[in-house]
Amino acid sequence: MKLSLKVYLLFCCLYAASVNAQSKQPNIIVILADDLGYSDIGCYGSEIHTPNLDKLASQGLKLTQFYNAGRCCPSRAALLTGLYPHQAGVGDMLQNDSLEAYGTHLNYTSVTLAEVLQQAGYHTIISGKWHAGNEPEYWPTKRGFQDQYFSNGTTGHYFGIAKGRQYIVNGKEVEVLGPWIKSGNSEYKLFKNEDGSQWYATDAIADHAIDFIEAYRKEEKQKPFFLYLPFTAPHWPLHAFEEDIVKYEGRYDIGWDSLRVQRFNRMKSLGLIDPSWKISPRNENVTAWSDLSDSLKIRNARLMATYAAMVDRLDQNVGKLLESLKATGDIDNTVIIFLADNGGCHEQVTKGAAGALPGTAESFDGYEYGWANVSNTPFQWFKHWAHEGGTSTPFIAWYTKVIKAGSVNSSIGYIADIMPTLVDLAGTKYPKEYKGNKITPTIGNSLLPLFKGQPSYKGHDQICWEHEGNRAVRQGNWKLVSRYDYKNNVELPWELYDIKNDRSETNNLAKKDLVKYAELQKVYATWADQIHVVPYQKLLTLRKEKGGSKPQGNN
Repeated sequence: MKLSLKVYLLFCCLYAASVNAQSKQPNIIVILADDLGYSDIGCYGSEIHTPNLDKLASQGLKLTQFYNAGRCCPSRAALLTGLYPHQAGVGDMLQNDSLEAYGTHLNYTSVTLAEVLQQAGYHTIISGKWHAGNEPEYWPTKRGFQDQYFSNGTTGHYFGIAKGRQYIVNGKEVEVLGPWIKSGNSEYKLFKNEDGSQWYATDAIADHAIDFIEAYRKEEKQKPFFLYLPFTAPHWPLHAFEEDIVKYEGRYDIGWDSLRVQRFNRMKSLGLIDPSWKISPRNENVTAWSDLSDSLKIRNARLMATYAAMVDRLDQNVGKLLESLKATGDIDNTVIIFLADNGGCHEQVTKGAAGALPGTAESFDGYEYGWANVSNTPFQWFKHWAHEGGTSTPFIAWYTKVIKAGSVNSSIGYIADIMPTLVDLAGTKYPKEYKGNKITPTIGNSLLPLFKGQPSYKGHDQICWEHEGNRAVRQGNWKLVSRYDYKNNVELPWELYDIKNDRSETNNLAKKDLVKYAELQKVYATWADQIHVVPYQKLLTLRKEKGGSKPQGNN
């Protein structure tokens, strides 16, 4: 009888431990890449070496139709608050427009992931780029983050800091010592690590995140943490270690036209895109690779090799983070989500020293239209725009306890879905009030049913976008979208696409389905009115009347 009792008690203890382990709040990590295109990592069709992200995908879930808000500040606002950017007060790039939807920071009718999770018992960490409020009263440590490293925007230089940028740690600006180095139209200071080696922003962001977690684990063994890890890579300026660049030496000599086709074919073989879709035409701003001079081909191949090296280094640091989670014993109880804030960036940036080799500290370049067109394969347009190339992101979710390895799902998701997803994972509730302020209800839907492979995912009746006159509505398989003509300061005509059969937006049906065309225009107008969108032409006029309003912070 005594033996049976011991066995019974042992069974009870094991059962209780099992239940406790299952109900234990998971650690949560959200990794955000900056200006990364839909096809820029290996598991989404790229030739760039990203074994760690690919491993997370092979052991987790890939979503093929996940959307961001098309640009840096708006996407970060939506991710952090679970709202449309305009609802969070960040309809543009942190201008002081004195308008409800266009402010310099996240408003107080919104609540951040860190604020919600901290109340749920999480230790909250940010390491990387904030860009959701640049004055001290709006920094991360004022919006729920307990540990913070790096900057309110970017340092503007991967080997140090550009003049005019701030370096902020735990809510305090750190004085940057050393001489300013002038290189063309840029000025910067180089940083060194404690051991004298060259500092690099992507490494520093990951290293400080790891240090924060390790320090917390020395104090608290059991309670969960939330890490928001917004890398600045691969946003310009294109800077990378030569050891990473040489891995891609010669790889891009084939040019952007051939590389787009290679990625397109690889994406079809991976099941990411429908084989019936066409690859979008070369963008109107891109010269055929065959028409470039030899010197331009050499320079452009080097630019893309540097970009690839930056993505490669980001992936290396994801690997470093995974190893640290093993060391702290957190690896088996951690959820990791990876995505990007917008599509590949076409922005033309060249202000380093004349003749400086791309990738070096003396250079300051972007990779511009040609390679951005590759990053967004097979889609049209880029960061800023509401076409698929501007708003489509790779999305990986990894949680070995819940997600079936190798899952791929084509359900439509939006960046605001991350808030309710994390709320569910943490076993908490999204607040109706916070610090005396009434909180706008989240527009997101929890992705947890997708993580569990359940058919109960709610999905979206519609998703809408507006950024600086670029507008869109996605409703079911239909999409209405238009670009803003900045040269002539007018909204271009709406385009209508059947996304199920033509996600690369090559067959405009605006004149063929007038009923759907009119129906979606009404949907957009209602949405825009509800969240206080100001037509961009009118917004520019208001700014001109005020004497101009420049964006605050760093792109």
